[in-house]
Amino acid sequence: MTTRNRRGLAAIAPTLLASTALGVGLNPALAQMTEVGASEGQVNIVAWPGYIERGETDAAYDWVTRFEESSGCKVNVKTANTSDEMVALMNEGGFDLVTASGDASLRLVAGKRVQPINIDLIPSWKNVDDRLKEAPWYVVDGVHYGVPYQWGPNVLMYNTEVFKEPPTSWNVVFEEMTLPDGKSNMGRVQAYDGPIHIADAAQYLMAHKPELGITSPYALNEDQYAAALELLRGQRKLVSRYWHDAFIQMDDFKNEGVVASGSWPFQVNLLQGEGFPVASTIPSEGATGWADTTMMHADAANPNCAYKWIEHTLSSNLQSDLSVWFGANPVVPSACTDGSGMQTAEGCKTNGFEDFDRIRFWTTPVSTCAAGTCVPYYRWVSDYIGVIGGR
Repeated sequence: MTTRNRRGLAAIAPTLLASTALGVGLNPALAQMTEVGASEGQVNIVAWPGYIERGETDAAYDWVTRFEESSGCKVNVKTANTSDEMVALMNEGGFDLVTASGDASLRLVAGKRVQPINIDLIPSWKNVDDRLKEAPWYVVDGVHYGVPYQWGPNVLMYNTEVFKEPPTSWNVVFEEMTLPDGKSNMGRVQAYDGPIHIADAAQYLMAHKPELGITSPYALNEDQYAAALELLRGQRKLVSRYWHDAFIQMDDFKNEGVVASGSWPFQVNLLQGEGFPVASTIPSEGATGWADTTMMHADAANPNCAYKWIEHTLSSNLQSDLSVWFGANPVVPSACTDGSGMQTAEGCKTNGFEDFDRIRFWTTPVSTCAAGTCVPYYRWVSDYIGVIGGR
């Protein structure tokens, strides 16, 4: 884990502790904005890599330039490679918006780092996928603390020269074995550098150790949690690198002999675009996934530009092109079929649009859960650092 990530984990500790209270709910709050006024001139956003493009990586993908010209709001982007880094940056302040995944969004709500959103000020809200309009990773006590942005699965990316057929199980990254090319997987696989990876281990155990009784990979009692950590400690012997930088992971597949890892469709698409022999699959155990939400800082300095950007993110052509670029699914279903951008119905199907119910979306583990008492996220953070460190 990098020094920066260690600082981030320390910075978010109060929020992690606060998140354990989510099980008993939060008091409803009112949106701070009642109308959108004149632009302040800029909007500052924390985002995942590849989420906000202005044509610098590929000229065909630019959903910033026209917005800046029409709104008078310059878009400033700070990329973050993990949810913990996003939380740390929002704790530090100076940002208006963040594209938060479910393992960060509830922490931001509990820590009072984000404000309720007045969806009446978002004309395109009516076009949002009904499956996402009341999602529990950003709607608390009936209050909307954001607007959906994109969603998708955490896929198993693999080298097609090693695997002539798609792997059917996540065991290729969790258990020592000989791969189809006759070589061991030791030192040739990766795992995600984030505590939420514990959920991937728990999901694997749901299929392979049903006697543990795991019903949700984010709600683990002490015995279930201990089993997940044990699996991860075994995985530690196989992993060549814990990745959090998408481009470093891509380089590892190209130059460092990595042949299988949990990944995002973003890396798969870029590597395939370069002609590198990779593909992706969702194995038999299913997949965890991310449903990202645009959330506004409680003390946003540029709220008018922020609201204008949120509305812009729901435009069908942005949703269409972003879903092609990232290999994700639009939160506006019409973007799959209306021809406003590059996406097609077949492309959405390939990206898993019809697999929504098969994906267990990232959410913040809390101590009070449906099963009774579960292991809260701050424990996940400290214990996963220990796993990575070989403890």
